[in-house]
Amino acid sequence: MDFEEIKRLDLAHDLHCWSVQGTMDPLVFDHGQGAVFWDKRGKRFLDFAAQLVNLNTGHQHPRVVEAIKKQADICCTCAPGFAHEPKSLLGRMLAKVTPGTLDKFFYTLGGAEANENAIRISRMYTGKHKILARWRSYHGATYGAITLSGDPRRPPVEPGIPGVVHVLDPFCYRCSFGLTHPQCDLQCLKHINEVILYENPDTIAAIIIEPVTGTNGIIVPPDGYIQGLRSLCDQYGILLIADEVMSGFGRTGKWFAIEHWEVTPDIITMAKGLTSGYLPLGAVAISSDIARYFDNKMLWSGLTYSGHPLSCATAVATLEVYKEEDLIESARRKGRFLMKELEGLKDRHLCVGEVRGIGLFAAIELVKDKQSKEPVVKWNAQAADLAISKEINRRLLESGIYAVVRWNWIFVTPPLVITESELKEGLGIVDEILTYVDGIV
Repeated sequence: MDFEEIKRLDLAHDLHCWSVQGTMDPLVFDHGQGAVFWDKRGKRFLDFAAQLVNLNTGHQHPRVVEAIKKQADICCTCAPGFAHEPKSLLGRMLAKVTPGTLDKFFYTLGGAEANENAIRISRMYTGKHKILARWRSYHGATYGAITLSGDPRRPPVEPGIPGVVHVLDPFCYRCSFGLTHPQCDLQCLKHINEVILYENPDTIAAIIIEPVTGTNGIIVPPDGYIQGLRSLCDQYGILLIADEVMSGFGRTGKWFAIEHWEVTPDIITMAKGLTSGYLPLGAVAISSDIARYFDNKMLWSGLTYSGHPLSCATAVATLEVYKEEDLIESARRKGRFLMKELEGLKDRHLCVGEVRGIGLFAAIELVKDKQSKEPVVKWNAQAADLAISKEINRRLLESGIYAVVRWNWIFVTPPLVITESELKEGLGIVDEILTYVDGIV
């Protein structure tokens, strides 16, 4: 099928995610290798987005592709109540890399479903119903997960589930309290304590956080924040859920981002990097205390494709690649290189207010003025106000860079297998585009 026919059929029959359908002009993907992919016309793109920040092992890793083929020859599917080798192997492997006693797993097909089931498990285990979540967050598109999200994709599908309370974020660059770290004495944490008291801790089952905020700006919390949150949860008998759907599996230079602060949550949700996106799979990891609760009580959760053999076999191979190719340490090392290069961009360009990140999980924040920090595109801007974002994205694609541009952020979240020379290639193009932005803000 040629380029035009693929696009014609796509536009005729496909509903695209988060899009006004009549404005769609989809890139026609053909194939990829490592940190690069090509469209159906043969144009090369450097993948600075790792597709949806999930392609950690890169396009077409031969070890993972072979594992899928091998498992397909043995068993393509079976009911979720059966034990089978890929699922058993995966559980053992995950238990070795998850922190603390998080060694029991409920398998889903993605991150939103993982967060949905984390909510259920928290409410069943604690007997309480409220969930605290942060405003600058995204936890998925299902009703429970989108209600948790502070992301502007939430209001159009409200009302959501009851019992969700939002709190402010540890966003030092745009501090909600007008303070500066560390002189702020972590006012953002005191704020959460105040909300807990107002809501009554006896009604709160859990607090869910992205240890490093993802699609809402790559917000890395200040030291002491995650540790303080763990202390608050312990003090009030509240579970701490770490949503590692995007930040897990080496993205930040650790298996899980929360490990940077040496904190063990009660629940971890994961997906994306679990299979590097090759097949759908998510999981909810729970502590041994929570697991024991369900030894003699019903777990009211179920999915037809929970623990799917093909997906589990893919995850086993993916975890082996992380270990054998030392991709976690590689992401940490390349992350240091990336941040040094991004700091250079910040110094050279008037439109760059801040660069921030950890590992290969970074963002460039664009402003009209470095002093006022006025964003070039405001938070939750609608279509008519997105001209600059759209032009930046158009220029990136025209230059062969596939990256996420959202409001006033350019994300740099490539596959963990990207080379330093590929990073420099892509950042050189970003540099040119920032010069364009300097001239119009």
